[in-house]
Amino acid sequence: MRPGAPNLGSPDAKAKSFGPSIKRLLRRLAPEKLLLSGVFTLAVASVVLNTLGPQILGRATNIIFDGVVGKELPAGVTKDQAVDQLRASGNGTFADMLANMNVIPGTGVDFTAVGHVLAWVLALYIGSSLFGWLEARLLIVVINRTVKRLRADIEDKIHRLPLRYFDSMPRGDVLSRVTNDVDNVAQTLQQTLSQLIIQVLSVIGVLIMMFWISWLLALIALLTVPLAIIVTAQIAKRSKPHFVDQWKYTGAVNSQVEEAFTGHEVVTAFGRSREVGERFDETNDKLYNASFKSQFISGLIMPAIMFLGNLNYVLIAVVGGLRVASGNLSLGEVQAFIQYSRSFTQPLTQIGSMMNLLQSGVASAERIFEILDAEEQSPDPEVEDERPVDRGRVAFENVSFRYEPETPIIEDLSLVAEPGHVVAIVGPTGAGKTTLVNLLMRFYEVDSGAITIDGVDITRITRDHLRARMGMVLQDTWLFGGTIRENIAYGDPNASEDEILAAARAAYVDRFVHALPHGYETVIDEEGSGVSAGEKQLITIARAFLAKPSILILDEATSSVDTRTELLVQHAMAALRRDRTSFVIAHRLSTIRDADTIVVMDHGHIVEQGTHDTLLASKGFYYRLYNAQFAAAITDGEGEGVDLPDEDAVSVGK
Repeated sequence: MRPGAPNLGSPDAKAKSFGPSIKRLLRRLAPEKLLLSGVFTLAVASVVLNTLGPQILGRATNIIFDGVVGKELPAGVTKDQAVDQLRASGNGTFADMLANMNVIPGTGVDFTAVGHVLAWVLALYIGSSLFGWLEARLLIVVINRTVKRLRADIEDKIHRLPLRYFDSMPRGDVLSRVTNDVDNVAQTLQQTLSQLIIQVLSVIGVLIMMFWISWLLALIALLTVPLAIIVTAQIAKRSKPHFVDQWKYTGAVNSQVEEAFTGHEVVTAFGRSREVGERFDETNDKLYNASFKSQFISGLIMPAIMFLGNLNYVLIAVVGGLRVASGNLSLGEVQAFIQYSRSFTQPLTQIGSMMNLLQSGVASAERIFEILDAEEQSPDPEVEDERPVDRGRVAFENVSFRYEPETPIIEDLSLVAEPGHVVAIVGPTGAGKTTLVNLLMRFYEVDSGAITIDGVDITRITRDHLRARMGMVLQDTWLFGGTIRENIAYGDPNASEDEILAAARAAYVDRFVHALPHGYETVIDEEGSGVSAGEKQLITIARAFLAKPSILILDEATSSVDTRTELLVQHAMAALRRDRTSFVIAHRLSTIRDADTIVVMDHGHIVEQGTHDTLLASKGFYYRLYNAQFAAAITDGEGEGVDLPDEDAVSVGK
């Protein structure tokens, strides 16, 4: 993380509230309105058919019960006569129940009628399952398209974010948001969205049928709803912070693992493996505790709602039995109502059990939204300055820049680099050398002043147009997984085979590539396995050759090559720099003796500039830096020998 850079989008940032976040997540489904309407229609059809099932099945129960009771009554009498006889014998309760039944005394169960009813129920359930299957398949298409767009939006957003953002964020945490959090959102939508639609519609449908059968029993069933909502809300409220912590620590673990693997050799060399392991264990324990608490607390929702549902079931069974005995309801209606009551509490239970998934998915969505909401780099000009910028005259005009308002990095700096000149930039650590180059590339924007190329302010040029005219070779090499030929061709995807080979020869890649198993078709991974550090540097130099830039930026580009190769590369660089403006950030001052201008920086200011000879003759800051590298060793520790500069002046890193 760059010192002084603001902590944008920190994983410790306060999460947004659940409601707005889930609304924003659902709004991302808006482009699929047509398919969503199909999903909703199929879901309604599935729920309607499934909801009608218990009501029709209750008719089969009534037919069977009527047949059983009718078989016990004497044949040859009517139902009314049988009722009167029961009342006369003092069996008024049974008489009331019989009066509301459809029985024929002396007649048993009509199994044909039962078969017809069961066939209708089977057809309803098959139709419901078919519509449900189609609804789920269609919803999968909607969700996958939505997640695909989300990934694309994140990718586009990353390209619009300033370098300042990535300087302030651990790389592993950014990767975790783009991969783990997006996958978690996708999984949450796939596992909950379909069920939520079905369960909410089921609650509505079942509630309508319960009031249709008995408003009294329906009111009893509704008694548990407020309790279920209160319980769910209270448990969800307590589990949400733990879900936020879970995904925050997931990002932290990924960041530590990525850091440890990338720097494995350094960690091992300095014997810090135990410390790294202890730090990982500490973060892993925090992740474990957050995950355990989030899952345990949210897992209480389903048992609590099931308990309330069972209480509701007992009340309905008791009151329903009394209503059957009094003749106000048939046995089939009570049986159907009990099924509806179970179907009523089951969706609530399902919704409650999905709250942990929803909490987890929304926590991940919030982390993704932090990236999507991050401040973007300033937009490119709508109308680009069309004056040519091919000569390469670069001018810094009273440029000032700060990473943070209270910490100046570059103050009122002016510098001119003429076309074809080599400008070397030297100075102590923190002098602003790399910052100067970053401003030229528009990785950062100047706070005041202007940078022009051939008289055109770089803010009047699109970033792509600007950077297409620049070539950069960094001290830290970057190669991607692919062949050596492809890595060189990265400098110009439209280059011919002859141009690629010419660039390889100019950078002396051709000198070692034929010793590899497959020559230019040798595949290397992102870490450059299979080639040495110096050979990786040569490949990046060949890439810069191929790009044919107007402005060349070399950040200690030969630091990883051996002495003999460095001499060869210096000659190649001289050819590459011909007719191009070159900025060279130098650590080894011996490599910049032939520079047209040497700029000596300290604390964001240019303290000296001139040629190598004139700066040595002036015996100033550069003179002390140069002698710090090439003076003879102190002989006996008694102060004899060459006077060394102050400790601050000796440091000649970036």
